[in-house]
Amino acid sequence: MAEFFHSQWGFPISLAHVLVALIHCFLLINVIAGGALVFIWMERKISGRIQDRLGPTRVGGKFGWLQTLADGIKLIAKEDIMPDSADPVLFRFAPYISFAASFSALLALPFASGWVGQHLNTAVFFVLAILGVEVFGVILAGYASGSKWSLFGGMREAAQVVSYEVPLGLCVLIPVMICGTMNLVTIANMQRGLFTNWLIFHDPFTFIVFWVYFTCAMASVNRAPFDLAEAESELVAGFHTEYSGLRWSIFFMAEYGSMFLVSGLAAILFFGGWHGPLPVFEMIGWAYEPGESTWHFTGYLANLAGCANFLFKGVVGVTVMMWVRWTLPRLRIDQVIAMCWKYCVPIAAVCFLGVLGWQYFQLPTPGSNDPAVIREHWAQPSQGEAADAGGDRPAVSGMDPWPADGKTQTNRLVEGA
Repeated sequence: MAEFFHSQWGFPISLAHVLVALIHCFLLINVIAGGALVFIWMERKISGRIQDRLGPTRVGGKFGWLQTLADGIKLIAKEDIMPDSADPVLFRFAPYISFAASFSALLALPFASGWVGQHLNTAVFFVLAILGVEVFGVILAGYASGSKWSLFGGMREAAQVVSYEVPLGLCVLIPVMICGTMNLVTIANMQRGLFTNWLIFHDPFTFIVFWVYFTCAMASVNRAPFDLAEAESELVAGFHTEYSGLRWSIFFMAEYGSMFLVSGLAAILFFGGWHGPLPVFEMIGWAYEPGESTWHFTGYLANLAGCANFLFKGVVGVTVMMWVRWTLPRLRIDQVIAMCWKYCVPIAAVCFLGVLGWQYFQLPTPGSNDPAVIREHWAQPSQGEAADAGGDRPAVSGMDPWPADGKTQTNRLVEGA
């Protein structure tokens, strides 16, 4: 896009990059803001149905479509108070740290092939690292509030998130090991074709580890039954007890943004990303082929449908989190930590060893794609290494791990998108 602004409209290249960055930021911030608008309405309707009531029914029609907007107007108009004992700077700064972490992680989350804010070869590592930063906002809010209840909530969140990062990292490492890359675009494109190519069906261990990932993801984004940072029955309202008005709402925008983030990451790592269960657009020849660099309208439509498919998978993940919240009781803090270290970590470790053995012994998988030959390589092999390989290298779905043009698979996928 920057090259388009530079060549077609005559913008300086530096200004073109700034404009592209602003466009990306505008689109991503609307994913969080628009998502929160919808998810809060869904939360109230889903909780109402589970509790045998109707939920919002008046504002914006009989389904209460505008209830979230009305709540937002109320929060903006509400008085913004701060305790006398609070640290003024840190108290005001804490909500924005949580929101910035949730927003920044979306920069590396692809919504379709090539549709990503910042294409990174280490996108998996980047998303997990930034996701862990969100807890600093919670800790800072608890510490700066000048309230022991807020501090207890912040410390609970710190213990919980730090603990669950261990099994979460193990779960994410399994798809990375299978695919041989941390590039989310590459991982998703390796699952193109029928749904049997999705990594959740790769072997029994990846099927099990998805559920461990989903459990750890709910804990990492502070969702019930792991929402011990709030725990209204014990801590009044936890880390945000002293917050009101717009700053209070920013915490929940960050939470819903993180819920979609971990659901979208699960969709890419286990459910084919933007690829549907049936490759309809590939069958009719509309989808971009790997390595294709020419823009065409049918390819854009295929990417648009893929983006809609990815958003649908993310929304399904968020819906399941809401379902779990209003179904299961809240756990005690000792039960939360015990589930992490006594169950999630051992299960994830066993699944990691199981997938390692599955890969080593080259056991059959239900999919038609062989991830062993669709790997991302960081450097071109020497001529001697290429000769030792025999020159007769298999290619899957039009992808050659050692292309003749000297470009890595990632570069070809980016150009093709």
